Order: sequence, then C-alpha cells, then structure tokens
Amino acid sequence: MAHVPQIRIPATYMRGGTSKGVFFRLQDLPEAAQAPGAARDALLLRVIGSPDPYGKQIDGMGGATSSTSKTVIVAKSSRPDHDVDYLFGQVSIDKAFVDWSGNCGNLSAAVGPFAISAGLVDPSRVPHNGVATVRIWQANIGKTIIGHVPITNGAVQETGDFELDGVTFPAAEVQLEFMDPAAEEDGAGGAMFPTGNLIDDLEVPGVGTLKATMINAGIPTIFVDAEAIGYKGTELQDAINSDDKALAKFETIRAHGALRMGLIKDIGEIATRQHTPKVAFVARPTGYVASSGKPVAAGDVDLLVRAMSMGKLHHAMMGTAAVAIGTAAAIPGTLVNLAAGGGERQAVRFGHPSGTLRVGAQASKVDGEWVVKKAIMSRSARVLMEGWVRVPGDTF
Repeated sequence: MAHVPQIRIPATYMRGGTSKGVFFRLQDLPEAAQAPGAARDALLLRVIGSPDPYGKQIDGMGGATSSTSKTVIVAKSSRPDHDVDYLFGQVSIDKAFVDWSGNCGNLSAAVGPFAISAGLVDPSRVPHNGVATVRIWQANIGKTIIGHVPITNGAVQETGDFELDGVTFPAAEVQLEFMDPAAEEDGAGGAMFPTGNLIDDLEVPGVGTLKATMINAGIPTIFVDAEAIGYKGTELQDAINSDDKALAKFETIRAHGALRMGLIKDIGEIATRQHTPKVAFVARPTGYVASSGKPVAAGDVDLLVRAMSMGKLHHAMMGTAAVAIGTAAAIPGTLVNLAAGGGERQAVRFGHPSGTLRVGAQASKVDGEWVVKKAIMSRSARVLMEGWVRVPGDTF
C-alpha cells in the first residue's frame, strides 16, 4: 500500500494569557499556504487535529477547547510604524472550518515575544535590558496593538511573578494596548454601537425580548443581563456546558444579535461565523468560588461577567471580550456600566469563572459619538515547545 511521507514545518507552541496555540512565521509555511485560501485552512486544520467527530483533537496539537484550538501567523510588517502583522485563525474542533473573523486577545500577548525571538523585529528596537515596544498590526480586524515585552540580557523574559487568574503558574507581565478598539469589520460600518443605541430591545425567538448592549470593541460582543436569561453571573463551566438547551439558547441569542449588528445578512450565515460575535452576561457583584477553589468576594470586583466562546462557556475570559467589557464599562448607560454601578470610570475589575481581571479604557464623546482611544490590560506569555509540526504531505 502506497504511503505519503509527512512534511515538517517550523512552529512554536505558545501560551498567551489563558489560551495557547501554534505560532508560525509566514515565510516558514509551505508556499501554497502562504496565501489565504483552502490550502492554508487545510494545513491548519490538520496541524490542530480537526475536524474531529470525537471532539478530542487527539491527532493534532489542539486541546479540544476554544482556548486551545488556535493558530497564529506572524510576518514582518510592510505597514508604516508597525513591526509585525499578526493573523489569527480560530480552528473549529468538529467541523472543517477556520474562522478568520476576529482576533484573540489572549494570544495577542504572545505575538510580541514570538516576533522578537523569531527575528521579525528590528534588533535596534529591542533593548539589552528593559522593555521592548512591539507595534503589531492585527490583520483580522485591521487594528493596532502595542505589546510591551520585558527583555533581560537581550532575550525575551518569560518567567516572573505576575499572576493571571486562569493560568496556574506566574510568569513575566506583558502589557497590551489595544488602540482604537472599536472594530471596523463586515457590515458593522466601524460604529462602536452599530445599532446607534447603548441598550437595545433584542427579540430572540423562543427566548423573548432581551435588553442588550451590542458593541464593537476588541471583538463584536452582545451583552445581556444574567437575571434576564435565568442566571446569577456566578456560574462555572459545568453549569452551562453540560446543558444542551442552554447552549442552544445562547447560540440563538448570538445569531439574532449578529443580525442586528449587521455582521450577517441572514440567520443561516451564523453557522459559518463561529468566532464572532461573542455573547456575554453580566451581573452586579456577589461572592462565589472560582473554578480553582479560590473565593471571590463581592468587594473584590465591580461586576461579574460570563462569556461564551465557540459555543461553550469560556473557562476564564477572552482577551478581546475583556476589551469589550472595559470599553462598555467606561461608557455610562450600557448594561456593563450599569452592572458595575454606573457613572464614569476608567477601569473595571470583573469576576469570571477562574477569578478576576482588571481592564482599563478611556471613553469620550466626539461629535456626539462615543470614542475609546485605547484599552489596556496585562497578560503573560510563554513558549511551551518549539521545533516543527508534522502533517501528511497530501494534507493540502
């Protein structure tokens, strides 16, 4: 029986924030996969181990969750005042589909460290000791991210004492600035609030009419009140991910919210858009026990937020959704702002299933429209393995 030998492709397996993924330099991909299209998608699916009807991604690098089924492609940037271009692919676990419609805020923290170590950043911009400022063009959504990467003795510092809820071990802190985070993509027309309202009545068949804040910042996100959909905001993953009816309800909310936001033109299109928009539910502060067993007191947070990612409740919080939370919290009158107590604020600390997270954003009105120049949060990143990934030669 004839067999096809495997090919090997230089790659780095990295954790960024509460996610991890396979990182590639664009120049290292096989020629057919260096351009967007079917060959690239087929390659990344095989690398990650999808589609897998067993839902385990045993025959690939994926970890069978939305947080661990991710790929990143980085290249030197041809754009003025940018160091690298960063492209993110969210790989479906059980379908032959790579979603390129949004960013991963968690893996954004690993882009700067990877780019420096991979020789994609001009050495003159990297101090021997100090902090390197890496100017990242996020190609999925056309936005700039500034990564502040600690450097020790000429190399990226990965170890440190910065703790991030949802990540077991401490590491070096990487501060991220998401510049002009209102997403300008698809039919959203670049408006932070595509419907023109801070709160809308969103009609969802089979669910009812929900108050919703629909915002394009970091990633398109639909916020609803926890109580309105039968929750407290203290839920952990098992409370929702083991409930098929609940998952179907959230997907219906997501589909109708996407339609109202102009991200899709027909409800049926949502099946080909798994990564965006996100759905999150908010509640006023109350105490709960995080998934690690760590108690979170009501006084530790400004509000509670739970978010869905790729059809499941996220184990912590997506970085891009954190940007949406920080942005919405800074704008008086949104559901997020009201859950945090209302009024003007430049930072918010919210409770999620794994603990707490602080994110800052500064909002102002310009010509009657809300504008946020940047959102700021800290993450960490670490190389887990480097070398080559292997895939059968007839993969693409």
